[in-house]
Amino acid sequence: MTDASRGALDGLFVLDLTRILAGPTCTQLLGDMGATVIKVENPVTAGDDTRGWGPNYKLDNAGAKTDLSAYFMTANRNKRSIAVDMTTAEGQRVLRHLAARADVVIENFKPDGLVKYGLDHATLRKAHPSLVYCSISGYGQTGPNRDQPGYDLMAQGFGGIMSITGAPDGPPMKVGVGIADVMCGMYATIGVLAALRHRDATGEGQHIDLALVDAQMAWLINEGTNYLTSGQLPERRGNAHPNIVPYDTFECADGHILLAVGNDPQFVRYCDAIGLEGVATDPRFVTNLARIENRVALMDHIRPAMRALPKADVLARLRAVKVPCGPINTIGEALESDQARARGVVVDVPAADVQDDKLRLLANPLKFSATPVRYDRAPPRFGQDTEEVLRRWGPDSAKDKAPES
Repeated sequence: MTDASRGALDGLFVLDLTRILAGPTCTQLLGDMGATVIKVENPVTAGDDTRGWGPNYKLDNAGAKTDLSAYFMTANRNKRSIAVDMTTAEGQRVLRHLAARADVVIENFKPDGLVKYGLDHATLRKAHPSLVYCSISGYGQTGPNRDQPGYDLMAQGFGGIMSITGAPDGPPMKVGVGIADVMCGMYATIGVLAALRHRDATGEGQHIDLALVDAQMAWLINEGTNYLTSGQLPERRGNAHPNIVPYDTFECADGHILLAVGNDPQFVRYCDAIGLEGVATDPRFVTNLARIENRVALMDHIRPAMRALPKADVLARLRAVKVPCGPINTIGEALESDQARARGVVVDVPAADVQDDKLRLLANPLKFSATPVRYDRAPPRFGQDTEEVLRRWGPDSAKDKAPES
C-alpha cells in the first residue's frame, strides 16, 4: 500500500461518545484523516439529537425523509454508527470493552456524567493508562459554572463575541453559524493529536479538559488582547475593523463590496483608484493610526465616492492596483464559484439507499501531499454498523483483530 492510499491516522481507533456539533466536528476530522471512528448513539432517543434538526433532510429512493438531516451530515462522515444504551449493564460492558481497544475516547457529557456508567476518565484510565481521553463541556470540569449546560449560543454570549458582533446601533448578535462549537472541535482535534504524540513517546495517556467557553474566549484574538492591553471595552462596529481603516463593507451604486486596506501605500493607491483627491495626503488620514483616530471623518469622504460607482468598476479598479477587495457572495455563489470548484470545496460522497446514490457535503479543507483526506464513509444511518462493530471489536470478538478503516 502506498502512502497516498493511506490516511495520516490509519490504525487509530476512536470511541466517539459525542453528539451535536463540537465533539462530532473533532471526530469527523480524525475520521477524515484515516482514524476508525465508532460513533455511539442512544437507541432510546433514536440517536444524535441533530438527526431531528430539520427542515432539510436527504430523501431515500422512494422520496421519503431519512434520518440524515443536513445538520447531522455536517459533522458525521467517516464514522460507524452503533446503537448502544449505556444505561444498561450490557451497554456498559460493550462500551468499556471498546474503550479498552481504543486509542482515544471523546465525550461531551456534563462533568462527571459518565461516572455512574464506569465510562469516565478516572475509571477507564485505571485499566488503560495509555488512553487519551477528551472531555468537552460547556464550561469545563472546574469552576462555578461547571454544571451549567453548554450550547453554542450560550458560549458566544458568555465568552464575549456577541458583544462585538452586529451593527453599532443594534443588539448583540451571534455569528451566523455555530462557530463556538466548530472552533472547540478544532481545538479538541489539536489536543488529541498532541496527546497521542506524548503517548507514543512515553506510553502515558492523559485527560484533555476542554470547554466551549474557554475555546471561544481564546479566539477573541485581537479584540481580547486589545482589552487586556488598554482596559477599554471593544465596541460593536458592524463589519469595520478596530485596528485597520478602511476595512469594512461599502455600498456601491448597485450593491455592496468589501474593502480591506492593510497599509499606508495601499491607502494611497486606493484613493487614486477611486478619485479621492487630496485625501491620501490629508494629515488626518496619512497613517493607519491617524485613520483610526479620524475614522468618522474619513468615512464622510469614502462612502459617497463608493456609492457613485458600480461594484464591478470598483473591484476592477482596486484589483488593478493590488488593493484588497472582494464581493459579498451568497452561500450558493460561494459554493458554486469557479474557485470553490478548483479547490474541491464540495465533495460527492457515495451513499446507499438515498436519492442520486450520493451526498453532497462540504469537503475537508486540508490538502495533504502524501496522505490525502479520504471520504470512505458517508454519514451513517442510525445504528447501521452495530452488528459489524460488535462482531469485529465487541466483547465477544476475536481479541487480536486489529482496527481497520
